[in-house]
Amino acid sequence: MRIAYPHDSRARAEKSQKVFSLETPRVRYIVLPMNVLHRNSQESARRAALPENYTALGVRRFGRVNWLGMWTLYMKEVQRFMKVWMQTLMAPIITTLLFLAIFSLALAGLRPDINGVPFINFLAPGLIMMAIVQNAFANSSSSLLVSKVQGNVVDILMPPLSPAELNIGITMGGLTRGMFVGAGTFLGMSVFVSMSIYSLTAAVFYAAIASALMSLIGLLGGIWAEKFDHLATVTNFVITPLAFLSGTFYSVQQLPGFAFSVTQYNPFFYMIDGFRYALTGHAEGSLVFGASLLTGLTVILGVVAHVVLARGYRLKS
Repeated sequence: MRIAYPHDSRARAEKSQKVFSLETPRVRYIVLPMNVLHRNSQESARRAALPENYTALGVRRFGRVNWLGMWTLYMKEVQRFMKVWMQTLMAPIITTLLFLAIFSLALAGLRPDINGVPFINFLAPGLIMMAIVQNAFANSSSSLLVSKVQGNVVDILMPPLSPAELNIGITMGGLTRGMFVGAGTFLGMSVFVSMSIYSLTAAVFYAAIASALMSLIGLLGGIWAEKFDHLATVTNFVITPLAFLSGTFYSVQQLPGFAFSVTQYNPFFYMIDGFRYALTGHAEGSLVFGASLLTGLTVILGVVAHVVLARGYRLKS
């Protein structure tokens, strides 16, 4: 027989409360010195493996200009047209050589010298510049339009690139293609026509400024266009007519008074006239005014392209 004491019921109540308690039991542990030393050694090894200018995970500091990103974008634009060089470089060069061959066979013996320059030598710089402007425009405009149509324009917008860096990278890609086509066309024509360079500085300047100007126009056209028909409209009704009707095949001095006055403010005329001076030493317009006009238009279009990229017009929802 067991004798019940008053404290037994209190002890059983306390035991039942512990069994049905919802509190999380506290586990006591002891941190050994060897664990602290091991953790500190791992942290030291991780910090030693990081570069000196590393700040924090997910944060990259480029300074005022992201040179690596801008160079990567430029190389992406160059490799894009170099990958299909038969279409982007050789095709316009061969087309321009066909123009030269047709005019040589049809009119070379019938046309007199123009300003003391043989007709073929007068024609060649205009054809080269025509190829330059068309391909510089096509490179930047097609790059943006294809990205928009395929839905991968986000690959250009997401990287840490400012609007100015996007502007420079895409424009320089079009400039490079224009210069490549111009140099290739000049070398191809040299095989059939006696070509010379009167001023190398002027030749490089006018080829580069024309490529940059048309690349900026192509950038704005690619942003504005929503389908290939829009871009073809600009090419067929603006770029090609201005390239043909700006003294490429004839002297602007043959034009009537009003048409001649309009030509004096046509940037395409100064592209062709300045490049013709660089190869033949003869110009029909003011070289200083032409260079100033082309430089000013390039700066203005560069600012406009910067503003459009910053606002994300037809690029960001």
